[in-house]
Parts: sequence; C-alpha cells; structure tokens
Amino acid sequence: MMITDIEDYFTLGCGRCERFATPDCSTRRWIDGLNALRRICSDAGLVETVKWAHPCYMHAERNIAIIGAFRGDYRLSFFNAALLKDPEGVLERQGPNSLHPDMIRFTDTRQVEAMEPVIRAYLREAMAYAQAGIRPEVEERDIDMPDELIDALDSDPELAEAFHALTPGRKKSYLFNLNAAKASSTRVARIEKFRDRIIAGKGALER
Repeated sequence: MMITDIEDYFTLGCGRCERFATPDCSTRRWIDGLNALRRICSDAGLVETVKWAHPCYMHAERNIAIIGAFRGDYRLSFFNAALLKDPEGVLERQGPNSLHPDMIRFTDTRQVEAMEPVIRAYLREAMAYAQAGIRPEVEERDIDMPDELIDALDSDPELAEAFHALTPGRKKSYLFNLNAAKASSTRVARIEKFRDRIIAGKGALER
C-alpha cells in the first residue's frame, strides 16, 4: 500500500513494491543522499507533501520538484522543467519519451553535498517561475496508434468507448507502452492485460 505519511518514505520506503519496509528497499541504499535533498528543499522554503507516494515539494501552490529512489540511482526531478535554463548542464531526461531534461541523477550519497549550490540555484529559479505564474508552452506530440490497438478497439465497443474517454495523458501512457513492444504478439498480450484498467479509466502505470 502506497504511503501517505512523509516520514514513512524516509524510514520505510514508498510502499509501491514488495521491498517496502525491508533492508532491500531502494530508499535504504540512498538514505543519506535522500535526507540531504530533503534538507535542501526544506531550507529553500518549499512545502513538503506526499504525492504518488514520494516526497513532493511545492511553492505558490505549484509542484516544484519530487524525490525518487531506484535500484541504481536516486533523483531530484523538476516539474515544468522546460522553463529551466540548466546553465550547468546537469539535467537529464527521465527516458526516451521525455520531452525535456528534467532530473538530476545521483549515483553516490555524497553527490548531493557537492552539488548543493547548483541544486539550490535550480530550485530558486523554479520557485520564481511558480511565484510569477509562468508556465511552459504546451507541446503537443502525435503518437502513432499501433494496428493491434486499432483492431482491438474496432472489435470491442466497450473498450473503444472507455479508451476514447481517457484523458490525453492516460491515452499516451498506453501508446508509449504498446509502441515500445517490438513484437505484434507482445502488443496484443499487453492490450488484453490492459483492458480492465482502461475500462476502469486508469492509465497504464496506475494501480
């Protein structure tokens, strides 16, 4: 069960997998670095909350940054990263489908301390945009719908109605997932697995 108490993240983990509250949780490996990021965000005057079972930091009622821990690294990811100038060239893309570099990735618990001035500067920049009500321009990107999904929607009216009722972001989550599969049989299998989730109005990554 995903956490709702911020302290749980720093003592037990996020609750999104079976490694929650065990020594094998990713947060345990990077806890010193995660605590350092928490301190920096707090010192910057950001409001700490829990969103998507992770520590999320806000200013002027806008999401500014979120902390995440993985097996091979931990990250500070920025919302509305298209606005950030990134003079130090430290921002990376979350993945191949990310429109803009939006995260600072760490692979050592001591890196946060070394990068603290840069992190503080980037947070200040992001907070200034939020305070001024500045948002990045919306960038629309066409994503091809795989033939297997077209066929499934044509043959399943209930699925078609539910899919077309999804928010644009939830639709994209399925298209990204299906297009990432190289084999047609894999795409068909994924569509079958996703059917109940689509009917429930959820995205590909939602539980």
